[in-house]
Amino acid sequence: MKGMSMIFTAVSVLLTTATCAFASTTAKVYSSGYMVLAFLGFCALVVVVQLIPAIMTLIGMLKGMMKKEETMREVKVEAGE
Repeated sequence: MKGMSMIFTAVSVLLTTATCAFASTTAKVYSSGYMVLAFLGFCALVVVVQLIPAIMTLIGMLKGMMKKEETMREVKVEAGE
């Protein structure tokens, strides 16, 4: 029992005195210039501008699908079904 107590004490002393690992510093996080920000902003602008026609096309397709269902109902009524 005394041996287990010594082992637990030794392990706890070793764990509490452990030092931090040597890692690189993160003091300088962002070091890019203004031109990089301007380029990334331009890329974001291109993506947003391309989303506008895509959304308009999707809305047009959905409207076309709804209109097609309405005309199909009218054809069935005229045919006497």
